Amino acid sequence: MNLQENVLPIESGRVIGQQDRSLGAILIEEGKLSSVDIERILELQRMEGLRFGEAALRLGLITAQDLSAALAKQYDVPHVTADGDASSKELIAAYQPFHRRVEELRALRTQLLIRWYNPDAGRKVLAVVSPGPGEGRTYVAANLALVFAQLGERTLLIDADMRAPRQHRLFNVPDRMGLSAALSGRADRSAVVACPDYGRLWVLPAGALPPNPQELLARHALGILLKELQADFDMVIIDTPPAKLYADAQAVAFRAQNAMVLARKNETRLADTTTLVREFGDTGTHVVGTVINDF
Repeated sequence: MNLQENVLPIESGRVIGQQDRSLGAILIEEGKLSSVDIERILELQRMEGLRFGEAALRLGLITAQDLSAALAKQYDVPHVTADGDASSKELIAAYQPFHRRVEELRALRTQLLIRWYNPDAGRKVLAVVSPGPGEGRTYVAANLALVFAQLGERTLLIDADMRAPRQHRLFNVPDRMGLSAALSGRADRSAVVACPDYGRLWVLPAGALPPNPQELLARHALGILLKELQADFDMVIIDTPPAKLYADAQAVAFRAQNAMVLARKNETRLADTTTLVREFGDTGTHVVGTVINDF
């Protein structure tokens, strides 16, 4: 992902953990290595000048997944193994926290923290929008929420796409009650679902699909709900439907007051992105920047 407009690129830093345990100790604790294995690894380290993990991989004593999980534990990064099928593998920040794309998401998180995020000024609700379908809004919103949660922020991910919601499938949470019920007065904040496997993360699914999503999202109830939720969470990220196809995204962004515009490389038309940014500006929505998604 390349960052454009008023978000400046900076290098992302390494996550600093709360513990300072060696990889060897963690891998022994997890039953992946024995003391004899450790000696073999240390010997190869001395001979080849490799890192501990590299030497262990070279000897075939652990897998890349074992190493990734151990690094996540060493640096206190929530990590989900890929053994089960409870949640979608699109949650790359959870399953592969040291992947290149996740580093780009952390860079985006850092820029948002520096250039926009300010809880004292009420800047902690962000709508993720894009002109058309298939541009990565759900993917980016989900993983951006994950990296904020990994930072220790109480993070809420709201699925406001009442046309084709997917967040409940990605996180494998029930969607019988959700945003639609909360906005129609049939549910309260108890519709928010905790996701402890992913750190300090909660999800508010879209819920049952209403016949009038645009009218539902345009009500004052959404603004009231967002104000109430800000009292409980440090960061609120909202997934939206395609803005070019539906006016839902404009209604959500207006209530959120802040929007990040997403475009997909070689897919999104520049004119569509420019039009969307201008429309947000005309309604008083603050566009914090644009992100070019390349995947």
